[in-house]
Amino acid sequence: MILEKNAVAGTFESSDVLVRVEPSGAGNQIEIQSSVIEQYGAQIRETVQAVLNALEVDNARVVLIDKGALDCTIKARVETAVLRACGITENIPWGTKL
Repeated sequence: MILEKNAVAGTFESSDVLVRVEPSGAGNQIEIQSSVIEQYGAQIRETVQAVLNALEVDNARVVLIDKGALDCTIKARVETAVLRACGITENIPWGTKL
């Protein structure tokens, strides 16, 4: 998938994550802000990269502001932000590649 514009998904609420996705010409870049980065940073990064790989996204800058989200929430927010950034608004393939 090719990102056409910037997009956001999620909130700053507890147990959620705000995900911002934007096109990048330098491969995938993942930035994480989290109070649990020391304990779960590697797992969060792996989860984000897995979603990007499944959706065949190669050039994205992804910024996450984590408030204690579970993996399933991170996956859903990243998928939503990517689909929004690709301009997909109809026949959304939720979870079909994940």
